[in-house]
This record gives sequence, structure tokens and C-alpha cells, in this order.
Amino acid sequence: MPKHLITLTVNGHPYEIAVEPRWTLLETVREQLGLTGSKEGCGTGDCGACSMILRGPQDERGRLVTSCLMLAPEADGREVLTIEGLARNGALHPVQQAFIDAGGVQCGFCTPGMIMAATALLERNQRPTLDEVREGLAGNLCRCTGYTKIYEAVTTAARRMLEEAR
Repeated sequence: MPKHLITLTVNGHPYEIAVEPRWTLLETVREQLGLTGSKEGCGTGDCGACSMILRGPQDERGRLVTSCLMLAPEADGREVLTIEGLARNGALHPVQQAFIDAGGVQCGFCTPGMIMAATALLERNQRPTLDEVREGLAGNLCRCTGYTKIYEAVTTAARRMLEEAR
């Protein structure tokens, strides 16, 4: 199958990659770029373990995507943010730190997708209610926990981010 040349900016780094038209964004990021933080849990877009934030002309704030369903050529010319791109200068992103502090992780398989979904939510809504947090994470499944500590992590991150912005 002939490959297509696409350009992506992943976690702030530009790439030009030859991809087969059937490759997903997840496959491309994991296999071609070696960024394995995003996981393939279901391959059908139901679990959210592969969540990434996609930015482009229409999505300047970013939009959460299930990268196991998005074909890599659809991301041509866009910016992609993965779990590896959240930390800055050796410091964890506030959402990452809040997940640790609140104990919002168990086996860790869903954690990258949960953190990306929480980050996307907090980019859109700096003061989410608990119901809005639940809705913002509704596309992400955790099979280990009852979600209480995950929701606590997101509300903690929101509070901390607002305090930092002052």
C-alpha cells in the first residue's frame, strides 16, 4: 500500500512521517515516534485509554480524540498533545500531580487517557462542577476503581490551576 507523507507537531516537536492511509494516529505515535504513554485498550473508541488532544485551525483550545479511531492522515498539519507532552521543564502538569496526590491511579492503564481527558476539560472549563467532571471523563473507563479519587484529582487540579493563575 502506498504511503502518504504527513506533517504533525507532536508535543511541540515537528515531524514529517510516511504513513499508510489505514494507520491510526495511535499506531503512528506509538510505533513511528516511540511515544508509548497512550494505550490501546479496546481499539473501538470505547475506553479512552488512547486519548490525545488535537489542535488545529478549528480547534485552537484542543479537542480530545480517541486516537485508536482517528486515521493518521486526518491529523496532517495538526498539533497533537500526548501524555508525554504535559510535563514542562521536569515538572509534572498540575493534572498529573493531582492524580498522584489524590491517589487517582491504580493499575495505571487508563491513567494517561484520564489525565488527557481531564486536561482537555480544564482547558475548556476552569471551574467544573462534579457533574461536569463526570461528563468530561465519561468517555474514559477505569476497571479498577470507583472513580471517586479520579474525580477528586480533577477538582484538585482545577483548584490548583486557578490558584497558580492568580
